[in-house]
Amino acid sequence: MTSTFPNISISTERLVLRPLDEDDVTALAEMMNDEQVVAWTSVPQPFTEDHARRCITEYAPTERAAGRGLDLAVTEFLTQRLVGLIQLGSTSWHVRSTELSYVIAPWARGEGYASEASLATAQWLFTDQKFERIELRTAADNTAAQQVAQKIGCISEGVLRNACIARTRADDDTWAEVRTDFIVWSLLPEDLEGAGEQLAESSGFTSYTDWN
Repeated sequence: MTSTFPNISISTERLVLRPLDEDDVTALAEMMNDEQVVAWTSVPQPFTEDHARRCITEYAPTERAAGRGLDLAVTEFLTQRLVGLIQLGSTSWHVRSTELSYVIAPWARGEGYASEASLATAQWLFTDQKFERIELRTAADNTAAQQVAQKIGCISEGVLRNACIARTRADDDTWAEVRTDFIVWSLLPEDLEGAGEQLAESSGFTSYTDWN
């Protein structure tokens, strides 16, 4: 059985999830410098276009080839604009488990894109890749990320106390690290039953997934 992710494109009614390419450099750098992204992720700050280029041309291909993870650009179907990023990591091919995380650009928030992209990825993992578990970890104060986990049917399993390092703006306008808790969520194949229809009703999009 395979132990690497394929080069994949996943389509929904509004989005296309595809491998990152060099045309995404500028948009990726801009998205990763957003204050909410900096606060809740470990991305370098500032995140330069050189960082973005290395992520696209070196990090992402290496992670995929090694079977550790997969990075997917989330783009609008109609405009092809980069609106987010789905990342899979800490993958175990023996357990058939992976950790999913998501980033949405500030100009694309409030549209349900994180939930739609995450659900489509989960459906592909469970159906096509025969995974048995997806794990999500959200910082204790990151309510937006927690809402996405709940919307796609994740079950909260508990708290990893003091396990997360977030960032906050200091008085001198620099970033300071702060410790907080991780909330651990899981998603199993049976948890998806009805999740697509419920999400479609709440977000106003059609539940549809195709991949090639």
